[in-house]
Amino acid sequence: MTQPPSQQPPQGGFGAPQEPPQGIPQPPQGPPQTPPPAQPPQAPAAPPSAQPGYGYPQQPGPPQQPPYGQPQPGPYGQQPGPYGHQQPGPYAQQPGPYGQPQQPGPYGRPQQPGYGYPQQQYPGAPVAAGPTGPGGRNPFKGKPAMIIGAAVAALVVIGGGVYLATSGGDDDKKPVAQKSTDAPKPSVSPSVDEGDGNGTGREGDDDLNAGRKPGEAKVLWLQKNDVDLPRTGADVYGPWIVGDTVVKGMYRTVSGFSVADGKQKWTLKLGTDICSAPAQTTTDGKIVIAVKNGTTDKADCSDLQLIDLNTGETGWKKPVKSTGLFDVLTDISLAISGDTVAVGRTGASTAFRVSDGKELFGKRDGNCQPFSFAGGAKLIAATSCRTDDLDNPQHEVEEIDPVTGKPKWTYKPARGWEIDRYYSVSPLIVSLTKGSGDKKQWSLLALKENGSLRSQVVSDKGDKFETSCGQSFADFGKYVDGCEGVTADANTLYMATQDDTSGSARTNKVIAFSLNTGKTKWKANAPAEQTMRPLRMEGGDLLLYMDAGYNKGGGIATLAPTGGTPQMVLQHPASTSQIESTFYDEKILYAGGRSFIASGRVSAANDEEELETKTMMAFGK
Repeated sequence: MTQPPSQQPPQGGFGAPQEPPQGIPQPPQGPPQTPPPAQPPQAPAAPPSAQPGYGYPQQPGPPQQPPYGQPQPGPYGQQPGPYGHQQPGPYAQQPGPYGQPQQPGPYGRPQQPGYGYPQQQYPGAPVAAGPTGPGGRNPFKGKPAMIIGAAVAALVVIGGGVYLATSGGDDDKKPVAQKSTDAPKPSVSPSVDEGDGNGTGREGDDDLNAGRKPGEAKVLWLQKNDVDLPRTGADVYGPWIVGDTVVKGMYRTVSGFSVADGKQKWTLKLGTDICSAPAQTTTDGKIVIAVKNGTTDKADCSDLQLIDLNTGETGWKKPVKSTGLFDVLTDISLAISGDTVAVGRTGASTAFRVSDGKELFGKRDGNCQPFSFAGGAKLIAATSCRTDDLDNPQHEVEEIDPVTGKPKWTYKPARGWEIDRYYSVSPLIVSLTKGSGDKKQWSLLALKENGSLRSQVVSDKGDKFETSCGQSFADFGKYVDGCEGVTADANTLYMATQDDTSGSARTNKVIAFSLNTGKTKWKANAPAEQTMRPLRMEGGDLLLYMDAGYNKGGGIATLAPTGGTPQMVLQHPASTSQIESTFYDEKILYAGGRSFIASGRVSAANDEEELETKTMMAFGK
């Protein structure tokens, strides 16, 4: 996208694509383009007509946090990727609350070198990928210092303690999930305080809706944590909404709560740590998560567990079997498409049928192995091919048949470019990076339904972007699925920019890009002293979360696909803006006219504070 200051784009970087060379085997993909003279292609000898791919890498510039086209550290720092390559991953070596390193887990383990798989060049000229690397969202960026201090003291997560902020029913009966005697058993833990001073922690005069103004939404309920956590805290998985239940997982517990009043419907206690979960569930509300195969530091993330999120009942459980020396099960990624759950990791991949646990496909023959997947309407694989140069990898984008594992098509980026994230699977939008540190480059591509190149997205100079892409393993692999702050419809990509300023004056924009041309269509400004980010498309409009500001409640808004001014559909009360702002790395859901805010991680200084930590907040009319 934009070039570094004081540098001009090398010729061929953004020009019209040329015809592909003849006589060289190539998968379906975008046509190649003449490379910049200063950067010859790194590929095997080819006939004179062979040219490197569209969007050939541009010249790197000085280190900074730029948009596409400028080098930057990438989302959340560096980590080893498949076959030993360095890849961006979230929360690399960020300090946790109270100055402690964050808990080893998907969000923030110390970085370690990955296993090196000998690399081998895929035949044919490289194709596709332009420059640079994406920016990640700082969980505390733009929040007032007083709010950050409160958040550090009370990070949010799953909990069973619920404060009812509006009048609710008096029926405390909870449905108890039925289960087999040899499986983990869901239970219920009634702890609802209706604000009368006689419950589990709320004082009678602490009414969250007391300061609510006309037109503002109600605070439906507010939870606090009831899970005993390790000293360094734990990450949150989900939340997922299934019917009238909102479900989250953390540490060794998965819990379901009523969307209407926050009362705990069921809690499933697991014997070991949750270590991976997909962004999706099946259409009937089932999910397959990964748990560790033991409780020691040497335990692998290798056991799969089926859970019905409607009831908390467990189904089949089975280990993912290692297929050799380079099949690293310390970290795995999961994605669900239809009745298939795909398991990616360094060195191999496996898929199982969700309904009965039957293995559908496993490690491939040949030089190329998928290492991560994006699910949903399609199953898209991120694949790495062995080459003879660890510093010059070859990745491939593939649509996979979810039953057989066979590629329906393959798109090969230019050599050296690595798949960072899939921002959308339909339409397919691929984020790629090259290099590391202050030489990192980023390219963003849109592909057609058949896997050929649709466009390379190009931003205006000075635009900087933020995404929050959820889990990523820090040791040996990465997630390519589950990004927030970015969404797309059939013809347009919508991305949020980084905060333009800091403190109370902070604000940002949403920028729309044409997927047919890659060019900017329009820019929309957030309200003063607030930032916004895309959630998804709904009813043809862009659905946004407007964050809480100084004495300004957050809320849910829509934006027309033609741009303009965001229109609020659920305005959170200003009187609870400070509470709303304390959620660390918050996850936002909106369903049935209700909004839900939950933290991505919880940690506290001591056990007493841990049990008083606010966990999730719900708003409605």
